[in-house]
Amino acid sequence: MLQNREYQDIITRISPEEANDMIERVARFIVERQMAPAGILLIESVRPLHSIGSQVLYFFLPFAEILFNSQKYQKFALMIQNGEYLKQLLNRIDELDEELNRELRKQSRIKRIRRRNQFKSFMKRLFVKDKNKSAE
Repeated sequence: MLQNREYQDIITRISPEEANDMIERVARFIVERQMAPAGILLIESVRPLHSIGSQVLYFFLPFAEILFNSQKYQKFALMIQNGEYLKQLLNRIDELDEELNRELRKQSRIKRIRRRNQFKSFMKRLFVKDKNKSAE
């Protein structure tokens, strides 16, 4: 289960390309699971503490290496340390949520309108019958 892993150096810098790739992957992960509103809320609420959160991730690095790829984990910690990358992540989550869920929302809207119209027609038929019976 646990593999014998060699010690890996601590990463201290992340290139903009790597950060953008990480932003894209994290945003897609969140949006594909339809957790965009919760993800945006969480990121917005902890954004003032982003540097502390990054240091906490480094604190847990020895334990996280057991479960996660150390290099990717460190790159993620570096990414959230930079406030600009967090803003980009929020914007990307919002964009992807809009792109990926536009069709789903459109279908939901059509279903909602169809149900409302069915209910209205049912109520009209129900009351029209009552009027006809009361007229007799």
